[in-house]
Order: sequence, then C-alpha cells, then structure tokens
Amino acid sequence: MEIIAETAAALGRAGQKVEQTLEKLNGAAEHERQLCLKAAAQAVHAYFIQRELCGLRNHDDPIRHYGIPRAVLVRLGAA
Repeated sequence: MEIIAETAAALGRAGQKVEQTLEKLNGAAEHERQLCLKAAAQAVHAYFIQRELCGLRNHDDPIRHYGIPRAVLVRLGAA
C-alpha cells in the first residue's frame, strides 16, 4: 500500500510541476519564452514517464486536461 501511495503522490507532484511550468510559459515575455518552453517540456516529459510507470500509456487526456501546447509536444517528439 505504501508503494502505491507514494507512486500516486509522485504522479500528483509531477502534475503540479506541469501546471506551474505551463502557467509560467503562458505568462512569459518574448525573451523568456524559450527558457519557459524548455522547462515546460522537461516537466511534461517527467510527468509522462511517471504516468507510464503507473501503467498509464495514453497521454491524450492529460494533454487536453492541462492544455499542453503543441510547441511543448513538438519538443518531446509527440506532435
């Protein structure tokens, strides 16, 4: 049970990181955009890996839920 709880907590933390980086990306000035785009892509990549470790292979729902922009997905090679 502890392992399952920690796995779920890690997925939640990864999701929060995605939300935070996407908020920064959406509010970024033009000169900050590339840096924020890189951070968002790293957070989304980590989140996708965590989901896969939980057995969740389809990422369509979180892409819609978080509104992950195409520019981020392109950096992951997923678009």
